[in-house]
Amino acid sequence: MTDTKPPTPREALQILLAGNRRFVAGAPEHPNQDAARRSETAPAQAPFAVLFGCSDSRLAAEIIFDRGLGDLFVVRTAGHVAGPEVLGSLEYGVSVLGCPLVVVLGHDSCGAVAAARAAVADGATASGYVRDVVEKVTPSVLASRAAGHIEDADFIDEQVRHTVDLLLERSRALGEAVESGGTALVGLSYRLSDGTARLVTAHGVDVTAGATA
Repeated sequence: MTDTKPPTPREALQILLAGNRRFVAGAPEHPNQDAARRSETAPAQAPFAVLFGCSDSRLAAEIIFDRGLGDLFVVRTAGHVAGPEVLGSLEYGVSVLGCPLVVVLGHDSCGAVAAARAAVADGATASGYVRDVVEKVTPSVLASRAAGHIEDADFIDEQVRHTVDLLLERSRALGEAVESGGTALVGLSYRLSDGTARLVTAHGVDVTAGATA
């Protein structure tokens, strides 16, 4: 978005979810994907949302939310695990670019969550730096097991909530932006089979006022 007046957090969420509905319906508009938009955004960017999602190849943000160039500031890691570089990138999107919305996007059949579940269940360990990813997802798996969850969706939702809570706890910039009302932080879960993005948790936005999918 390059309008002089950025959307409110609620409006930004509505824009994002409206794009997802178009994608699910098979009627994408492919906005902001032409040469004019390319020229318009070349001097500077003004995205309306920061999207922190899993690196899964089936989770391409601009496609599943039907957006284009300059709309989304995207950060992706396996299992959407957050380290210092991720936190710095998210803070840049909010503090420097002024994004009114931060989204944590998880999805079903997540390999990182599955690996963490296997590690907890039978001690299966990954090699190299993949082990670090698994270890960062493990607390969510343990919390889900403690709650008696057995469904994949419950484990995914717990990892989304855990990530959202971690961002608020570890980043003063994000926490203050949400507390001031200038930015909302929401967690969504994406369903691979039908393309829907479902709301899991929200901070700083009234999702009862028509901002849900």
